[in-house]
Amino acid sequence: MIRAKFFAHTALGLALALGVTATSATQVMAKAKEEKPKETKLSPSKAYIPVYIASKAALDAAVKRPDVIAARKVVTDAQTAADAARTKKAQADAQVRTTAAVTALGGLLTAEKAQMEIAVTTGTTLDDKELSGQLLYSLGDLAFDLGLQRRGLQMRIDSGKNPATLMPVLYAKVASLSYDLKDYAAARAGSQKAIELGYTGTDAGINIAQSYIKEGQPAAGLKVLHDLTVKGGASAPENWFNYGVAQAYTAKLPGEASYFGSELVSRFPTVPNWTLAIVVVRDLNQYQGLDQIDLLRLMERTRSYSESRDYVDYVQALSKRGMPGEALKIIDEGVAAKMLMANDQFVIDAKRESVTRVASDKASLAAQERDARGPRATAAAVSAAADTFLSYDQPAKAEELYTLALAKPGVDPTKIYLRLGIAQADQAKYAEAQANFAKVTDARAPIAQLWSAYARSKSAGK
Repeated sequence: MIRAKFFAHTALGLALALGVTATSATQVMAKAKEEKPKETKLSPSKAYIPVYIASKAALDAAVKRPDVIAARKVVTDAQTAADAARTKKAQADAQVRTTAAVTALGGLLTAEKAQMEIAVTTGTTLDDKELSGQLLYSLGDLAFDLGLQRRGLQMRIDSGKNPATLMPVLYAKVASLSYDLKDYAAARAGSQKAIELGYTGTDAGINIAQSYIKEGQPAAGLKVLHDLTVKGGASAPENWFNYGVAQAYTAKLPGEASYFGSELVSRFPTVPNWTLAIVVVRDLNQYQGLDQIDLLRLMERTRSYSESRDYVDYVQALSKRGMPGEALKIIDEGVAAKMLMANDQFVIDAKRESVTRVASDKASLAAQERDARGPRATAAAVSAAADTFLSYDQPAKAEELYTLALAKPGVDPTKIYLRLGIAQADQAKYAEAQANFAKVTDARAPIAQLWSAYARSKSAGK
C-alpha cells in the first residue's frame, strides 16, 4: 500500500477552527432591551423615602465621577480586546484583564454598594422592593457587576409592581445574566418562564440549549437547538448550525452532527461550511473503502479540501479499490492546489502506479459494460462496472448500470441508491438524486444526507 507522510490536523481542532462562533451567551444571543413600563405610581414607606433619596443621590454622583468614568473605559477596552481575540491564549489573557478591570471598578464603588444594602434592608413593602431593585440594577450596570444586575431584576420581578407586558423581558434578562454567571439551571428556568409569558426572542431558546450543553447534557441541548432551527425555518441563522455541528462532534453524536451539518451546507453552502460538515461526518463515522470514497468525492465536487490529508486519504482509498483514473485526477488537483508537492515521494509513487494502470483499465471498459449487460451478470458485477464508469466521470453510463443492478437478486440497495444518486447529481438531475439519497437509511445515511444537501443547494442555484 502507498503510505503518506503528511501531517494531519486533529479532527477536533479542525472542526472547532471552522466557522464556529456560537460559544457563549453574549455571542449567540441578542439580549432584549428593557422596555419602558407604563408609569406606575409607587408609594414607598415613610422610613424608606430618605434612604432611597440618599441612595439615588449617591448613584447619580458616582455616574459622573472621573475615576469611575476612567475605570469603566478600562473595562470596555478589555472587553473589546476579548471580543477581538482569536486564539485561546489571547482570549484567556483578555478575560483576565477584564476581570481585573471589573474588580478595580467595583472597589471604587464600595461606598455606593453599602448604601444600596441599607436601602434594601430598610425597605419593608413591595413598592420599596421595586425601587431597591431599580437601584441595584442601575448600580450593577454602572459597575459591570452581573450579580448585582440579576439581583436587582429579580427584586423587581418579586415586587409584582411591573406591568404584565414587561415581565417576559425581565425574566429573559435574568436568564441571560444567569447564563453569563454560569448558573445554568437558573438560566433555563428564567428562559422557560419568559417563553411561557409570551417572550418571542430567539435568545431564550438558545439560552436553554446552551445551558444544557454547558452542564454536560449535549443531547438535550442539541434537541432544543434542533427544534429551534425547525421552528426558525429559512430565517434560522448560520451560526446555530455551525454551533450544532461543533457541539455534536465534541459530544460524539453522529446523528446530530449529520443533521446540523447537512442543514448547514444546504442553507449556507460555503467552502468552510462544506469542509466542516464533511470532516465531522468522516471522523465520527470512520468510513472505509467505497463509502469513504463517496464522501471524499463530495469534498472534490465542493472544492472543500482543507489540508493535504484530504487528498492523501482520497488517493489511497482509490488505489486500494483499483481506480487509477480517478486517483490520477485527484493527484493532479492536489498538486495544482499546492496541497500536494510533485516531488514528494508519496506523490511520485502514487502517480507512477496510477499512470501504469490507467491505460489497461480504460481499455477494459467496453468489456466490463458488455459483461454487465449480459443476462448472467450478477448484481455485484453490474455494480462494479457502474462504479468504474462513475470513477471515470461517465455518470450517465454509471446511472444506467446502477439502475440495472437494482433489478438483480442479492443486490445491496442502499449502496446502489447512494451511488445512483451521485451519478444523477453529477448530471444535474437533482430531484432524482435527492429521491434516491432519501432511500439510504443504513450506516451510509450521513453520506447520503450530505449529498442530498449538495443536490438541494445546487437545485436552488446556490
